[in-house]
Amino acid sequence: MSYIKVGQDANGSDVKLHYIDQGTGNPIVLIHGWPATYEMWEYQLAELPKHGNRVVAYTRRGFGNSSKTWEGNDYDTFADDLNAVLETLNLQNVTLVGFSMGGGEVARYMSRYGGARVARVAFVSAVTPFLLKTDDNPDGADKSVFDDMVENIRKDRFDFLQSFGKKFFGVGVISHPVSQATLDWMQSMCQLASPRATEQCVYAFAATDFRQDLAALKVPTLVIHGSSDDTVPAKNSGERMTQYVPHAQFVEYSGAPHGLFITEKDRLNRDLLAFASGGNIGGTANEF
Repeated sequence: MSYIKVGQDANGSDVKLHYIDQGTGNPIVLIHGWPATYEMWEYQLAELPKHGNRVVAYTRRGFGNSSKTWEGNDYDTFADDLNAVLETLNLQNVTLVGFSMGGGEVARYMSRYGGARVARVAFVSAVTPFLLKTDDNPDGADKSVFDDMVENIRKDRFDFLQSFGKKFFGVGVISHPVSQATLDWMQSMCQLASPRATEQCVYAFAATDFRQDLAALKVPTLVIHGSSDDTVPAKNSGERMTQYVPHAQFVEYSGAPHGLFITEKDRLNRDLLAFASGGNIGGTANEF
């Protein structure tokens, strides 16, 4: 296994992130969702490097085989960790791709580090711009939604993950867009996360307001969201992104659930390849 040291925890122990680096050419960095690992990008990692790209994916602290820290499960720290990855691997002109919770890392990094080393950004099923309902964000989700998630995680994390996985991929009584084997694979991946990080990151992605972070985006920006996403509904996230990033291109995948990196893998791969090369998505220029 390959690891990148990104700092030390409060006890002086090294914090290391598990990562993969394959292919050569234009760098693409993939940031996973909650509570998975970089392995969720299986179909992207198998395809994107075939087309002249160096593809890097890493697992954030607290998840998978990366260091399990007690503190630091917040977006400032996650952005610092992303910066350490980019600097350690000396990546330049990067296409940053953030899925779900990972979209928050992209937004916070771009504002916190002024977009250093980054040429373009993509938000896929992302939690941006702001999920929590507040006085100035009336269309957000009530805090009780996230409190219930944490309560169920504490009660039976494994049962929660099983139910969450079905909703994640849009599995229902008559809808089976992924196999049982895929559901089992996803659950086993998510079980590797520490309970502490699993809980704290619920409030991190729910209560972090990325609206000011998004205002700092000056690079070409792609937003992809599924119209049937019941985990992070498009009306609360993807559809609102152009309000804060006017130059962003919003592409809706009709009928797609949250986990479209699996259910729409071929289309997503084509769109990411076109975007990373500076091409068009759906015939629309990536202008800003």
